[in-house]
Amino acid sequence: MEENATMDNQSQPIENENEEVKVDASAAEEAADTKAEAPEEAADGAGSDADKVKELEEKCAKLHDDYIRLYADFENYKKQALKARSELIKSAGEGIFANMLPLVDDFERAMKAMESATEVSSVKEGVDLIYSKFNSFLAQNGVTPIETQGAPFNVDFHEAITMIPAPSEDLKGKVVDCTQKGYMLKDKVLRFAKVIVGQ
Repeated sequence: MEENATMDNQSQPIENENEEVKVDASAAEEAADTKAEAPEEAADGAGSDADKVKELEEKCAKLHDDYIRLYADFENYKKQALKARSELIKSAGEGIFANMLPLVDDFERAMKAMESATEVSSVKEGVDLIYSKFNSFLAQNGVTPIETQGAPFNVDFHEAITMIPAPSEDLKGKVVDCTQKGYMLKDKVLRFAKVIVGQ
């Protein structure tokens, strides 16, 4: 009996040992499965990261290319605008000078006529005609003379070169005489009128 009991006692730990081994074996299998899945997930993660990096690099390259093109277009625009501006400055007065040429022709004809003229009145008539034509040309281009004689002195249009005692009470603070005509181009003063003011 004692021997049987001893054998039973010895067999139990062996069974327990076998059970423990079985448990350890199943745990090892689970661990191995987990390790096998982990590299697959890591490989999937690495693949998706590589795709993202490639996609971002392509986007970056496209944006850089767009930037270079835009910069080149802007530089070309600046050059064209500068060229157009310089051409405009060069040819700004072209129309005005072209319209002045007939007046120059009239002056040349008048000078030629003065060489053989016997009557002063005909020469004077020709000069008056050219002068009125020239004033008409100025008016067509928006150039008008500044009013001076008897006008109140105005620093916006007049430049006083001297002041004299007013010949009459009504001329005090007003323009008595004009030594050089002033002109306006529409609303802008081209040249101030040089005047003598009464005080």
